[in-house]
Amino acid sequence: MSIVTILYPAFILAILLVFIHTIFGLEIIKRGVIFTDLAIGQFAAIGVAVSLLFFEGAYTFILTLAFALFGALLIALATYRVKHIEAFIGMLYAFGASAIIVILSNTTQGTELFNKLQATDILFTTLGDLTEPLLLYAVVATLFFTLYHRVTGILKEILFFTLLALTVTSSVQLAGVLVVFVLLIVPAYLALLQSRFNPLGFAWIVGSSVIIVAMIASYHFDLPTGYTIVFVGSGCGIVGALGRGR
Repeated sequence: MSIVTILYPAFILAILLVFIHTIFGLEIIKRGVIFTDLAIGQFAAIGVAVSLLFFEGAYTFILTLAFALFGALLIALATYRVKHIEAFIGMLYAFGASAIIVILSNTTQGTELFNKLQATDILFTTLGDLTEPLLLYAVVATLFFTLYHRVTGILKEILFFTLLALTVTSSVQLAGVLVVFVLLIVPAYLALLQSRFNPLGFAWIVGSSVIIVAMIASYHFDLPTGYTIVFVGSGCGIVGALGRGR
């Protein structure tokens, strides 16, 4: 049985994740708020931790979405009210990460659960796992392309961060915070380093190639899939940046 036959649902999920996160990644880099997704991702992960500790894993999506939306709302408001917005977002990230540790410290598998929230193994995704993200990402992408450029001011900020929160709510549970960060930033960053091709299309192709290569390497060498994606993706971004120069 070939690797494609075994892993094709995971490959489809990987391409879906790259597709939706690239849309937001290009905008995040242009805005200069690189750690936005990390902060929202950590807040979303608080929802997962609360679900595990207090509800034995129930209400995960609702709690994750609630915390992600709260983090997104804080950033949207801070965009208009706070100086040095990157520092503020960095503090939100630190708050979210430490909150997860504090919450999970009361569980017997705290460290293991924290590592899973940072980078999840998506290698053996099933076809049934694809339905929810496919529908959600389709709705988010449609709303982004049809509404985002038609609104202005605080409504534009709220729309952007709400859609990002919805996306991160799903992807953090599927892939983990660090994987989400890499998929948001690296393909978009590499796309913006070049001017020959359409940035969005370039980012989709490059991002999909990188994550699939990482997954194949993880499968063949029995490596932790999430962290392999982070390692390979980050490495490609670093090499691309240094190779391109100023």
